[in-house]
Amino acid sequence: MSLTVNLYYTGKDGSAKRFVDEMINSGVVAKIRQEPGNLKYHYFQSLSDPETILLIDSWENQTALDKHHQSSMMKDIAKLRDKYDLHMHVERYREDDASNDTDSDFIRQ
Repeated sequence: MSLTVNLYYTGKDGSAKRFVDEMINSGVVAKIRQEPGNLKYHYFQSLSDPETILLIDSWENQTALDKHHQSSMMKDIAKLRDKYDLHMHVERYREDDASNDTDSDFIRQ
């Protein structure tokens, strides 16, 4: 059962955006996307709060996420969060086995 973690990074004076730029330019994002079990790793900037960046991070299962958390990259990420003085809010979601048929009337593809 897959899981998705939404991480909201909030900083000041554009620091969250600079954090993301450094994550991408340093190659950390590419390495995370290549880790076994990673399904999605995408950043989005809030339209209502430009000082907040949302990371949508999806994994095949908790074991894959735990391995990621134990990787040496996590130390690099923590250093960058400190460098840019970011604060975080986290939401976790698990895939359910409900049918999407009831949603189809509301989704335009």
